[in-house]
Amino acid sequence: MTTSSRVHNFCAGPCTLPVPVLEEVRDELLDFDGTGMSIIEGSHRAAAYDTVHMDALADFRSLAAIPDDFAILFLQGGASLQFAQVPMNLLAEGQTAGYLNTGAWGGKALGDAVKVAPVYEAWSGAGEAFMRMPAADEIEVRGDSTYLHVTTNETIGGIRLPDLPSVDVPLVSDMSSDFLSRAIDWDVHDLAYGGAQKNLGPAGLTVVVVRRDRLSGHGRNLASYLDYATHEANDSMANTPPMFAIYVMGKVLRWMQAEGGLGEFERRAAERASLVYGAIDGSDGWYTCPVDVASRSHMNIVFRLPDEDLEKRFAAEAADAGMVNLKGHRSVGGIRASVYNAMPVASVETLVDFMGSFRAANG
Repeated sequence: MTTSSRVHNFCAGPCTLPVPVLEEVRDELLDFDGTGMSIIEGSHRAAAYDTVHMDALADFRSLAAIPDDFAILFLQGGASLQFAQVPMNLLAEGQTAGYLNTGAWGGKALGDAVKVAPVYEAWSGAGEAFMRMPAADEIEVRGDSTYLHVTTNETIGGIRLPDLPSVDVPLVSDMSSDFLSRAIDWDVHDLAYGGAQKNLGPAGLTVVVVRRDRLSGHGRNLASYLDYATHEANDSMANTPPMFAIYVMGKVLRWMQAEGGLGEFERRAAERASLVYGAIDGSDGWYTCPVDVASRSHMNIVFRLPDEDLEKRFAAEAADAGMVNLKGHRSVGGIRASVYNAMPVASVETLVDFMGSFRAANG
């Protein structure tokens, strides 16, 4: 297969990746850095991998402008493991924290956290079918809270926090589906985390960024892998790390730096989203987006057609035309176009053109 025969991949995760990165991986797969083998065959203690690992840590810190008082951890278990690991590490016995229940992932984070500590729901969008994020004055944070957990972008529902809420406690942010698509205010955070497979690389790697002074204060007798301090003390190599995912992410981070950094990727995200939302809003109601306009995601754009049969035909004909993974999540239906960092604007323009022609043929 050549690059010209690649599809337009709107998958919600794992994500589409930059072609130059994939080409580098292809070229190095049989012989990485003169070792005579691939990166996935060698020891994580070898000098060749150590360079890859430490460079990825440094490049993540540089790209995201992370202050030195934060540790960067490369972990396994997906962001879902963090739903329990965060309260294990940030809450001492009897401490509490607030959680925004903003959809599928905010709800799961809350559901797992209550099994660990007496956390509470600080706001819920359930009454409005999770079609918007809360206004700051709707969030009820108790005075004894240690942190407020937010999900900055709900992949399934297609909503995002346009701005982080201003509250009197530090934030913990699940950024899985918009990680490094915009600048992060570290001053208001104690911790941010996300799976790499939405924006930064292959599945199997989760990145946790946590204030160093929040490590080891929980007083819990945790299993070593569940304790962030274990990983911080060992540069995330206390056990065999997800080497291939880290290796690929390192290349994506360097590609992002070369392309202009987070400011440029925030601009591209807004451009891609504007094209699709423009096609929806300009269709005289034939395409509809159920999400509150102020909460519309720049990563996961959800919309409906007049009926489910048309939606099925839309997804099938789009796939025949080289635009794949447009079917909405099984829990909500409809259409979902995920337009992550590596999605070319040309692919979005192809989708928008198809939306116009499909409406003309079926409207």
